[in-house]
Amino acid sequence: MRTVFVFPAGERAETVASLDRQLPVQRHPWNAGGSLYIEIVDEQAGRLFSDWDPDDVAVLEAAVGHRPTWAVQIDVSGRIDGTAEVHQLVELLLEDGGVAIDDCSAHPWTLREINSGAVNDGLRFFDFRQWRDVDAGGTGV
Repeated sequence: MRTVFVFPAGERAETVASLDRQLPVQRHPWNAGGSLYIEIVDEQAGRLFSDWDPDDVAVLEAAVGHRPTWAVQIDVSGRIDGTAEVHQLVELLLEDGGVAIDDCSAHPWTLREINSGAVNDGLRFFDFRQWRDVDAGGTGV
């Protein structure tokens, strides 16, 4: 399972309403096509940042200007590639600003960076194939 955390700029209630409109079949948590599992996680319940490196949290705080108290967690089934589905959902969630962080790096990706295919430390957003190659000692090329 691969995971993406999305930190939308808007209010939590707006994000929940947007997810309810886009994914009305299964809600709270949401499911997209049986391959994306989506839920709101928050720091108060201990589910956000519990296993994050403190330096990664500091990078996120610097990017958004404060410590987020909640996020949208997207878990991607290993049964699918998921790249197109994740990009589509992240685009919806970040349309009013915010950032997303994937399993491959601690870089807070803006929607502009994601859509332009920007590279950070040799990786694009949700670039799990390249990350696996590099992590396994390959060149990633």
